[in-house]
Amino acid sequence: MTDGVPSQAPQGTAPTRRRRAPNAPPTGVTRSGEASRNTSSEIIRQRLRHDIVSMRLVPGTPILEKEIAKEHGVSRTPVREAVLRLAEERLVEVAPKSGTYVARIPLSALPEALVVRRALEGVTVRAATRFASASQLTGLRAIIQRQQETAAAGDREAFHAADEDFHSAIATAGRYRGIWDLIQQVKVHVDRYRRLTLPQEGRMERVIAEHSAILDAIERGEAEVAVGHMEEHLNKLRSEIAEFRDMRPDFFIHDIELDEELLR
Repeated sequence: MTDGVPSQAPQGTAPTRRRRAPNAPPTGVTRSGEASRNTSSEIIRQRLRHDIVSMRLVPGTPILEKEIAKEHGVSRTPVREAVLRLAEERLVEVAPKSGTYVARIPLSALPEALVVRRALEGVTVRAATRFASASQLTGLRAIIQRQQETAAAGDREAFHAADEDFHSAIATAGRYRGIWDLIQQVKVHVDRYRRLTLPQEGRMERVIAEHSAILDAIERGEAEVAVGHMEEHLNKLRSEIAEFRDMRPDFFIHDIELDEELLR
């Protein structure tokens, strides 16, 4: 600087570029059209994913991209992007020259996902027995009460949501919230299968009893008992796969042969 006037770079040389601070967002002009399309694609993907996992859209239902695009007021491009991402999760099947459909539940995905879930939830319930606070135990008891109310009302959607909240709250109480996030990633097809089990007579009441047994053991500080109840609770889903496959064979991809060893 000379006499209060900022100095300038010598003629013929490029000015020094200011370095961007670590973790600062990138600068420059963004392509708003692309950002908008990506946002639309994600909204459509999440909606379709929820409807498929909740079995509002059952296996074999056509995915009509043109109608979805019209409903959301977008071109078919973001719809196509959403569909392709769902196909990667095996939730949608794109059949050349035939169309796009909600995929069937792959039988091969169920036993392994349930094994993973049983192992990880054994960790969370054991930790919850050690770390759960009085308020967290009260919260878990309130979730069971909510399940009782939704079961009495016959609201299977709300019952399923409360079921998810119960298992999530155990992970949080055990200070392993990240483990529940991992479980969410592996159980997408298990959730579709679980929705088929809820209409079974006495099913919701049985789940409530199993959750109560888990929580009772946690409150008593009996970690191994709590883990045992959790394993029993999750094992029943494994042992009943063949039963529900036979009830709705058109809902499943029969890509493995189920046997007794696989379902234990």
